[in-house]
Formats: sequence, structure tokens, C-alpha cells
Amino acid sequence: MDAFDKEIITAFFVASLSGDTATDIIRKKISLSPEYIQEKIDYLVKNGFIENNKKTLTEFGRNSIRVVLAGGVFDIIHPGHIHTLRAAKALGNVLVVVIATDKTAQKMKNRIPLHNMELRKDLVRSLSMVDYAVVGYEGNIFKSVEIIKPNIIALGYDQVHQEKFIIDGCKKIGIDVSIARLQSPIPDIKSSKIENDYGKSIYGI
Repeated sequence: MDAFDKEIITAFFVASLSGDTATDIIRKKISLSPEYIQEKIDYLVKNGFIENNKKTLTEFGRNSIRVVLAGGVFDIIHPGHIHTLRAAKALGNVLVVVIATDKTAQKMKNRIPLHNMELRKDLVRSLSMVDYAVVGYEGNIFKSVEIIKPNIIALGYDQVHQEKFIIDGCKKIGIDVSIARLQSPIPDIKSSKIENDYGKSIYGI
């Protein structure tokens, strides 16, 4: 199986979350002829990675990739986010990012977010290392985990989640995950600091 086969399997996984067709996802990422893409899909069907319906992955196909889940508010995208998400993507084949709801963001930041959750989701989804972004569920971080079924959950340097709490919560819903604590080379950069410094520069305070 080559790198392009992995890309196709990744597209089928993302399609299972987004509702898009895998072929549309593939064509947006890689400029190849429909005939070649179909030839590759047929090969993966024949070898047991994709179901005969050519719409979903087999269990073997799903287990051939590592899915990484990251989460956060992402109200202002800054270099710390970019570094963290790149590091998260490097842990596996697929990076899915869960965006905090507006209510959750307000609780976490003690302020109303500058951008609503749909805009924050679209901004994150536009990043090249992100395969899929989705808004999370209010008050239940494990609901998204249950749907995505990641192999790895990546935590940013400033995320206070307790690793044991996450592992135990995942076990309760029958999901075995690894936790990766990511570091930022520039930990002093935070959205709140950027917003505060911007306000000072605008109003001269």
C-alpha cells in the first residue's frame, strides 16, 4: 500500500464523518484523473480495505490508519495553534479537530468568543494539516470521541484536561486511546494575550 492508498482510505474515513463522497474529497486534495482514482479504489476494495459498496471502510481498512483527535476554542488562530496542529497531524494519518461550542468557549475563556463556533470551525477546517473539523457537543466531551473513535487524543500545552480522566472516560464508552501532550515552542502566545495586546495598541492603553 502506497501513500496515495493511505490518502484514499483517509478520504473514506473523513467522508464517514462529513457526509461528503470520498471521491470528491480526494479530488479536492489531489489532482488526478477520475479513472486513476477509481482504479485505486477498486484495488483497495479487492484487498479488503473498502467495502464492496465503495462507500465505507472495512474494519481492516479503518485499522490501517491512525486517527488523531485535537480540540480547542480557536478563536484567534495564531502560530501556537499552527505548531500544535502540525505536531498532532504528525502523530497519525488523519487529524480531526473538535471546536468548542460558544457556551463552552465562554466558560473556558471567561468572555464571549470573538467568532461564533461555525466561523471558528470553518477557519480551522481551512488549515492544510486539518482533515476535518466539527463543533463539539455541549457539556459532553466524550460524545465527539464516541463518534470519531480516535486512536490518539492530542492535548495542547495549555489544555488542562487530566489525562487519566480522558482515558477513563474513553474506556467507559469502549474506546482505547493514547494521549499525546504536545508542546509549543512559543507558549507565551495565547488568543487572550493577542486580543488584550491588540486592544491596548488600538486604544493606546
